[in-house]
Amino acid sequence: MTAAFFDTLWTSLPVPALVIDQGNLIAEVNPAGELFFNTSAKHLRGAPVWDKLHVDAPLEDAVTRVRRSDSALFVNTVDVGSGDRPPVQCNVQLSSMVDRPGYILILMEPREIADKMGRAMQTKTAAKSAIGMAEMLAHEIKNPLAGITGAAQLLSMNLSGDDIELTDLIVEETRRVVKLLEQVEQFGNLRPPLRKSVNIHDILDRAQKSAAVGFAAHMRIVEDYDPSLPPTFADGDQLLQVFLNLLKNAAEAAEPSGGTIRIRTFYEMSLRVKRPDGSRSAVPLQVEIIDDGPGLPADLAGEVFEPFVSGRENGTGLGLALVSKIISEHDGWIAMDSVPGRTVFRISLPVAPKDETE
Repeated sequence: MTAAFFDTLWTSLPVPALVIDQGNLIAEVNPAGELFFNTSAKHLRGAPVWDKLHVDAPLEDAVTRVRRSDSALFVNTVDVGSGDRPPVQCNVQLSSMVDRPGYILILMEPREIADKMGRAMQTKTAAKSAIGMAEMLAHEIKNPLAGITGAAQLLSMNLSGDDIELTDLIVEETRRVVKLLEQVEQFGNLRPPLRKSVNIHDILDRAQKSAAVGFAAHMRIVEDYDPSLPPTFADGDQLLQVFLNLLKNAAEAAEPSGGTIRIRTFYEMSLRVKRPDGSRSAVPLQVEIIDDGPGLPADLAGEVFEPFVSGRENGTGLGLALVSKIISEHDGWIAMDSVPGRTVFRISLPVAPKDETE
């Protein structure tokens, strides 16, 4: 394998990584490490590692042991910081380098990302099971509901006054339930995405214009775009549905007087997701939809993408579950962070293959 291959491998590592020399000076750092330390590799090279890397564990002793034994060592769930940023809980791996005696490779995997991805995989499995059951029930329930609606309409032909109001209520409520069941069926019958190279900003502009003249007319929408983003590989119509759902969520969370929705796009090359076949794929294209509403209740935050979970009265709990399903089928990832005054939905998507952009 060529040196260029190993350079590409080093650059593609999805977690922060350092190489330190025999004197515990930083010899190399990958791009994910530059993001973690919020500074350039040029600034980090040659610096004493313990001046830059602050770990709430006896890592200096661990490095000495790895160097002496010429082996590897794992240190799980420790706080790691840089002095310039708050500490992040990570799993740390130390490994000696066979071809460079005394040199140590340090890998840091932020626990937050690992935990969120694990929860996302659990959510996908739960969603499939719940929706499969709901689809079956929806099909079985719709037929008797149609009979109830028809019977109520026939009864109303020979009634008057308060009795008609009651039959009208029966008809109205059965139609509402049928509409909900149709949503469930639509969720389960979502067609596979017809993917091609699309510009994320074109889709966001369509969603924003639709929202601004409809459900988000009372909101202030702010764009914070990175115009250099390459195209993604997606079904434009399904991606539009995702952005509309998230914008609607943000608008409905606001006070009646309105609020601000910020749409941010940026590139982050370090993030990767695990595919069903076990391989990992990069999802560097980031879209964040941020609102300044009251935030989600803490007890719902970990279940927000599961079907039939809703923080709103009369909500179906299918909107965000549908968003999660669509993004998953696009080999992407979605996450949410919410505190009072700031809720962020972040979508991570792959870059379109070169043969799709030419």
